[in-house]
Amino acid sequence: MSIIRRITHFDGTRAARRPRDRVENVRAAAQDFRREMLAGKPVPYYRSMELVRVPYPARYGYLNGFGRLAPYIHLCNRLFVVQFRSAEGLKTLLVSPSDWEHQRATPFFKRLTDSMGPFAGVGEALVFKKTSTVLQRLAEIGLAPEDVDYITYDHLHTQNLTRWLGGNGHKAIFPNAKLLVMREEWESAHALIPWQNQWYCPGGLDGIPQDRVILLDHDVMLGEGVALIRTKGHTEGNHSIVVHTPEGLKVTSENGVSLDAYAPQHSSIPGLAEYARATGAEVVLNGNTLEYGVDQYISMVQEKAIAGPWPRDERLPNIAPSSESAGYWLFPRTAPTFTVGDLHFGRLQTPVRHQAAA
Repeated sequence: MSIIRRITHFDGTRAARRPRDRVENVRAAAQDFRREMLAGKPVPYYRSMELVRVPYPARYGYLNGFGRLAPYIHLCNRLFVVQFRSAEGLKTLLVSPSDWEHQRATPFFKRLTDSMGPFAGVGEALVFKKTSTVLQRLAEIGLAPEDVDYITYDHLHTQNLTRWLGGNGHKAIFPNAKLLVMREEWESAHALIPWQNQWYCPGGLDGIPQDRVILLDHDVMLGEGVALIRTKGHTEGNHSIVVHTPEGLKVTSENGVSLDAYAPQHSSIPGLAEYARATGAEVVLNGNTLEYGVDQYISMVQEKAIAGPWPRDERLPNIAPSSESAGYWLFPRTAPTFTVGDLHFGRLQTPVRHQAAA
């Protein structure tokens, strides 16, 4: 069992000329993939923990479906820590380790702060909730930086990776970690057009040693119980993280910002259920850049089909968004009907490398 193994279930599923055929091809392939992945063992450890909450335009978060004038929703960004078995032993993966303390130069958020003028300090304190940092969360659970083998993000919006992997004069905080990223996302992030660059942190990838980056060209399985599936749409190289947990297959990305986005017909957020009824839409996109809208719709259907039903409410898919919409008094009636929150399965195992150093 190698660390990274190619998956072929979805090859060719988007080749049909007719979009509806693509949807159904992906849905059928997802069912086959789901059965095969569930036949294996769950990962020994899975945990998600809140890092920071940031304002995000409602018109993007629920594209075309949000029926009120509240300008923003609150997005809760989480860190996911996953340990999985492999032929080389236990491996530790960080999903979405956002270095939010050093990525505030992202143009959209910089403009938002600058627009507050002399009240920027007060305004920022009101709309940005800084719960914890990646390093604080890892220390809380007893994981040392040298214990991290891999990091990945469903896409690279707002991310600054130079502290984690080295670059721009930084020594790598995670000395043994490698970035798993789709080639399309990596190449796109290095040559952005203005439509895209408002959401990428300037210099966030500069100087990262190439040997710290693993470029992926296909869907892949990581050891046992973790898959990275290409879900093009929100960005050109977007991917979803699928993890086999004791609560089924958890699927993580930012294609949708809440379970309401994946099951809008059951939502009490103003406008979503009505939009779903009027259009027949199965999902509501998170569309701040709209790089590939049709593909994103298909990808969200794919994620739902892989995930299967959420054990807490079988009307909903077993999705754990990387940035989940959360209610906030400044943004009335934007709270999602259904909240996933932080998750915790299994017990963290101290890697052999860290044990030897202790």
